[in-house]
Amino acid sequence: MNSIINYTVPDDLGFYGEFGGLYVPELLRPNLEELKEKYQEIKGCQSFRNTFTQLLKDYVGRPTPLYLSEKLSKKYNSKIFLKREDLNHTGAHKINNVLGQILIAKEMGKTTIIAETGAGQHGVATATACALMDMKCIVFMGATDIKRQASNVERMKYLDAEIVSVKSGSKTLKDATNEAIRFWINEPDTYYLIGSVVGPHPYPQIVADLQSIISEEIKIQLKKKTGKENPTMVIACVGGGSNAAGAFYHYYQEDVKLIAVEASGKGLNSGFSAATSILGTPGILHGSRTIVMQDEYGQVTEPYSISAGLDYPGIGPLHAHSITTGRTTIIPITDQEALNAAQNLSRTEGIIPALESAHALAALAKIELTENDVVVVNLSGRGDKDLTTYLNQP
Repeated sequence: MNSIINYTVPDDLGFYGEFGGLYVPELLRPNLEELKEKYQEIKGCQSFRNTFTQLLKDYVGRPTPLYLSEKLSKKYNSKIFLKREDLNHTGAHKINNVLGQILIAKEMGKTTIIAETGAGQHGVATATACALMDMKCIVFMGATDIKRQASNVERMKYLDAEIVSVKSGSKTLKDATNEAIRFWINEPDTYYLIGSVVGPHPYPQIVADLQSIISEEIKIQLKKKTGKENPTMVIACVGGGSNAAGAFYHYYQEDVKLIAVEASGKGLNSGFSAATSILGTPGILHGSRTIVMQDEYGQVTEPYSISAGLDYPGIGPLHAHSITTGRTTIIPITDQEALNAAQNLSRTEGIIPALESAHALAALAKIELTENDVVVVNLSGRGDKDLTTYLNQP
């Protein structure tokens, strides 16, 4: 670990080391400069902090519990805690970021919100916040994801969101993001509410800051439960990486092992994988320089995962930086390993995790643990949306 590097704050140009920045059409630069200035102004404003904190407490239901799993602890001969982000209103960590950005959008005078979604949790959270704040909501979602995440689509519709089905490419998260950006270029007066630590500066920083409540709470809760703020390691799944950014945020400068779990799909060498940091190379994707799954000509290759929230061909620039500098360790998990972990937690603890979270849980079997280890797994979402997938497995 390099304690000198600040992993949570980019430089003035929005770079975390060699990754990040702002690579967008000139038409969008004024929007992003305005957002950067407004965010710097708002984040230090006490009234914003008070409103955001109150919403997290009374509307979202924070703090979420830090649950000691006796069954997992016994199985892996260590103390395994689950950070229960699945118990948030809307069923995932996404609502933390969405409420913060909605408040920023209102301060900027925006009335229409656009968003992309893969697993649907960000879309549901955005539709929920727009209903709360009386704002128009347009959600872009790949046609493939619309089919496999039907329950979340129905929730968004019931919340009065307009769903735009994206039929280009693999019809998943990458393509939904592409279409959302195209719409934004043509309608720059809308507010693009990005759901992960991806995209052009200042989005990665904003999302990470808003999700940092996760590790802030972990520190307080662990202190009460174990007498120490720091665990031995924190484990979180990574697609773009918002839940991982939040879970890791206050531990980057601490002597804590950080493990990011990527979806290796049907296997790293199968041609059906989404293990970006292992299979990818530096490139430009959706407005920032990061690690991208691409061919020798720089064309983005299609990722694959059974999890709609993890089949993204890039990774947040702060994660790209922390991985390449060795601060964060990557563990790839296959579809089957994730399915096995989901079934185990469901049948031993009565907690059905999202497929994304199941990848993080599966990593426990690939780590050497001792009875002195204290491990926190970020349970980023609940598995209601994935029940059809779970039940259709042989």
